[in-house]
Amino acid sequence: MRRLFSALVTASDEYDFEVDENSGALTVEFEEPRAKFVVSPNAPVRQVWVSALTRSFKLDWDAARQEFLLPDSGQSLLELMGDVISKQTGENVQL
Repeated sequence: MRRLFSALVTASDEYDFEVDENSGALTVEFEEPRAKFVVSPNAPVRQVWVSALTRSFKLDWDAARQEFLLPDSGQSLLELMGDVISKQTGENVQL
């Protein structure tokens, strides 16, 4: 989560969104078009839950890769967030 927060803060100036951390959860807010994404750790089940673009994503911890991944695609948390922010902003965002 710290790595994601750092990447989001770096990207926030270029792509015009706000990032906040509160009690371990991250929020990413956009003014135009208005939207709010939430990234929440769920430590008991070793998952990270992402709410973005009117969808929910549940990423599982992969011990071999040492990162959270979407089970169906193998996409990492950073890749997923780059994709959803890209769709929101209309720009190619790499985190």
